[in-house]
Amino acid sequence: MAALLALADLVSRSASYEAHGPMPRPDSARLVWSEEFDERALNRRHWSFETSHNKQGWFNGERQYYSDNRSENLRLSDGRLILEARAERLSPAAYPDWGGQSYTSARIISKQAWRYGFFEVRAKLPCARGMWPAIWMLPKNMQHWPDDGEIDIMEQVGAEPNIIYATLHSGRYNHTLGTQRGAHRAVPTSCGAFHRYQLDWRPDSIMIGIDDEAVLRVVRNATDGKPEWPFDRPFQMILNLAVGGAWAGAKGIDDAAMPQRMEVDFVRVWQAPPHR
Repeated sequence: MAALLALADLVSRSASYEAHGPMPRPDSARLVWSEEFDERALNRRHWSFETSHNKQGWFNGERQYYSDNRSENLRLSDGRLILEARAERLSPAAYPDWGGQSYTSARIISKQAWRYGFFEVRAKLPCARGMWPAIWMLPKNMQHWPDDGEIDIMEQVGAEPNIIYATLHSGRYNHTLGTQRGAHRAVPTSCGAFHRYQLDWRPDSIMIGIDDEAVLRVVRNATDGKPEWPFDRPFQMILNLAVGGAWAGAKGIDDAAMPQRMEVDFVRVWQAPPHR
């Protein structure tokens, strides 16, 4: 019940930053980086696997083990990145960092970091109970969460499929305080079709949208300092498929529906040319 109340509170607090209307890519923006997933294997010049918390367990009560370059959990197929969550237990002899989890999945982070720009990720999501796909960003060389900031471009949880959440976290505005700046949007085909999840990040505002339609808009106030607006430094892109946790697992995990996939067609970044 506490988890459901927390979820209801999240929904109610997210509504105040909802945005509507078109969200076009700025005319001055130029493509500066892209990942089309057209190679045979993940481009390790662009991406790293994140596995640092496997032994002690991941955040938010999540129940997955994130593997490192294991094809069962991450692979490229037909020009798409496949992140696959599976119900399975591993051998500690073969995987010394295994923490006893009953699920495996994958999480990758970009080696490149960007400060401002227009970002677009085309993806198809899983909707089974317990799934938690996410497209999000954290600052490079992050020291303290939430003070250093977090940009959640897309989150969907299996406890509430087809609802897409967009959220900003900072020292003053974050989910531990119930003050996060967020919005949500129903996308009935999020699991059966690809959609483009977008971020328009500028020095004085952040807008997040889906398929060129705005979902969230937050404007930086003149008095905002680091506790409110840490979004003035380079951030890295994270793609992951988590399993369970207090939010995504509020209605349990459907083991019978495993394996579940998050598919990513591309990641693209545009930026305006520097002023001369």
